Amino acid sequence: PVAVERLYRSEEEVKEWMKRDPIKKIERMLLGSGQLTEREITSMKEEIKALVEAVVEKAKAAPKPPPEIAFSHLYPPVRKVGLDEPSSGEILELAMNEAIRITLREEMLKDERIILMGEDIGVLGGDFRVTKGLLKEFGDMRVLDTPISETGFVGLAIGAAIAGLKPVVEIMFVDFSGVCMDQIMNQAAKLRYMYAGQIKMPLVIRAACGGGIRAAAQHSQVLSSIFSHIPGLKVVMPSNPRDARGLLKSALREDCPVIFLEHKLLYGLVGPVPLGEYYTPIGEAKVVREGSDVTVVAYGLMVNRAIEASAKLKEDGISAEVIDLRTLSPLDRETIVNSVKRTGRLVIVEEDWAPCSISSEVAAIAAEGPFDSLLSPVKRVTTPFYPMPYSPELEDLMIPSVEKIISAVKEVVEIP
Repeated sequence: PVAVERLYRSEEEVKEWMKRDPIKKIERMLLGSGQLTEREITSMKEEIKALVEAVVEKAKAAPKPPPEIAFSHLYPPVRKVGLDEPSSGEILELAMNEAIRITLREEMLKDERIILMGEDIGVLGGDFRVTKGLLKEFGDMRVLDTPISETGFVGLAIGAAIAGLKPVVEIMFVDFSGVCMDQIMNQAAKLRYMYAGQIKMPLVIRAACGGGIRAAAQHSQVLSSIFSHIPGLKVVMPSNPRDARGLLKSALREDCPVIFLEHKLLYGLVGPVPLGEYYTPIGEAKVVREGSDVTVVAYGLMVNRAIEASAKLKEDGISAEVIDLRTLSPLDRETIVNSVKRTGRLVIVEEDWAPCSISSEVAAIAAEGPFDSLLSPVKRVTTPFYPMPYSPELEDLMIPSVEKIISAVKEVVEIP
């Protein structure tokens, strides 16, 4: 309102800024160049005014929305994009950063709408060399080295997605996502819902996360639960090269924003990766080791430590089932519930803080579902609720270890 505006700006200041009105500047430029006449500009203004007034009147005359519409349009309809198992093709031993790179390259060759953007992803190839060589192959119109401005380039990616492109953004460290959280939380996650499903948001945001590389408090966080708490986002975190490729292929076929978390210590993990076409389904966990005495739920790096712990527990006569969540939002409740019903015990392992976390949610699923099946209290193994220290000895103390997992499992199965 003008009255409120005058509390902050003088009449003279307002007049000075009105002279700089970009619309009036463009009008003068178009008139001066002879590209438009006064009559054409007037006609254009009248047409726009009539359009806006018609839309306003239509909104005023519309009936009140039915209650069920409040619970629609958040995500596009779930569709199975393909098989999780490739029908044919070569299998290579690849590190996880290589698996992500060849998948990005393969998908960029198929779909010219896919563009990459982020700090140092072009010339350097990314801090963890995930995008190495892609600038040379695809050029700087599809691989964009951005300034150090997460708010700027994530906002650019959101606009590009709405306009029909398929941006893949790299946030160098997930810790930096706080800078652009408004863009992620209030724009990318909400616009489809706010526009009643009339727009698409095919956006993938990749981010390196986790500790173990001696990067201290501001470069070692996971922050998985923060993203998982936001409706409108899907959140995935692979534990191995095969799933990294399959989850990325699935993420690139979503019409909603997907947060793709990559643990730094897994970039060098080598494993078998099929080169054929396959899609790791978003929203489906996987039982990676069957067992009968206790269910161990984990994701990311912790899956590998849980598998190692399970193998050692077997030597002590304890059969531990290990579930790799793979998708953190939406969580696969069914797989968790079915496993806990079979084993009667639950240990949850994550390299994140315990309060309001993924482990909290998994524990709640057990309490709301198979609670009567539980033979002992749920146990969580998490990072202590402190920032990550720089000292290698202290960092190792913070991150959940195989030994801590074994100790937690023995506690719930009541073995001293």
